[in-house]
Amino acid sequence: MNTQQVKQNTPLQVVVQSIFSPVAFDFWASHIHPTWSWERPLARIVARKIEAQDSVTLTLKPNRHAKPFLAGQHLNMTAEINGVRVTRSYSPSSVPNQSGVFNITIKRMDGGKVSTWLYEHAKVGHVFELGAPFGEMTLSKTHQDHVFLAAGSGITPFISLIRDWVAQGAQGHVTLIYWAKTRAELCFVDELSVLSAAHANLKVLYALTQEHLTHTHELRERISEELITTTIPDLDERVIYACGPSEFVEQARSLTQNAKGFHGEAFSISQLTTSSNELVNIQLTKSNRTISVPVGQSLLKALEAEGLKPASGCRMGICNTCVCIKQTGTTEHILTKDQDHETGSSVRICISSARSDLTLDL
Repeated sequence: MNTQQVKQNTPLQVVVQSIFSPVAFDFWASHIHPTWSWERPLARIVARKIEAQDSVTLTLKPNRHAKPFLAGQHLNMTAEINGVRVTRSYSPSSVPNQSGVFNITIKRMDGGKVSTWLYEHAKVGHVFELGAPFGEMTLSKTHQDHVFLAAGSGITPFISLIRDWVAQGAQGHVTLIYWAKTRAELCFVDELSVLSAAHANLKVLYALTQEHLTHTHELRERISEELITTTIPDLDERVIYACGPSEFVEQARSLTQNAKGFHGEAFSISQLTTSSNELVNIQLTKSNRTISVPVGQSLLKALEAEGLKPASGCRMGICNTCVCIKQTGTTEHILTKDQDHETGSSVRICISSARSDLTLDL
């Protein structure tokens, strides 16, 4: 037992552990207070408000086991929906570590089981289990001039980054370009108007792809080389951040190669397509099963389609919850198309597909 363990195991903890297992303790403690636990990070909804069309902001109060996050990072949140535990990744939209609560803003997605449930049914008092914060899309420590490219619900990490940037003194320059289909879907517009009026070094533009008439600071263009060149003339002096669907993020990456740096996170992953009906076999060593899946299909989705429930979180290749060891075979990264032939390599199954027969440590 090391020194840290000695410090953590107080006499009271030793007594409690001798009587209860952590699971039993959590069960009985939850009857006294919903977020009391032995060591599990939990958070309870204490407020909710409709943020925009199909978007809701939930304010959560975490217990003492929750770890602090940085602006721009993500958290895995686990909820029980219709008796089934499901985990999804969300980026807090608030300034970190302020007032003992944090916000998440969720956009209801077509076909999104969890986002729809959170938008329609999550209410004050509901409790979620939290994962550790993850993600590297935080403010640059070496450069002060940033460009944030947000598509749809990709705005959530950026509102946190902008709020944190202001709280730290609003040094340098920030340009936000925020894409949505219609004006009614835009979140945080009033706050962004106040902040941009108060800070001349904050520029906010909205790109509305399905509005016939545009107002001041609004565009009708999709992301393009012309738009980037026109709105960011000093691209070579900026660090670029992009968040949205995978196609949007990859296009942003290709259009900003002359920037000082680039950080991109995709919240939905495009699936590889194949013109053939080729199948490959995946041997699962821990499950003692062999399944056949189409070439090009996400390994995570393929496994779930077979009734398996591998650990997963963000489902976009960031949190590493789904990582497993590939003992044999070739996988392909869904976004970059890079292939991995190495034996014993780590594979993120949410963003990898099979290109040959595989043996996975699952």
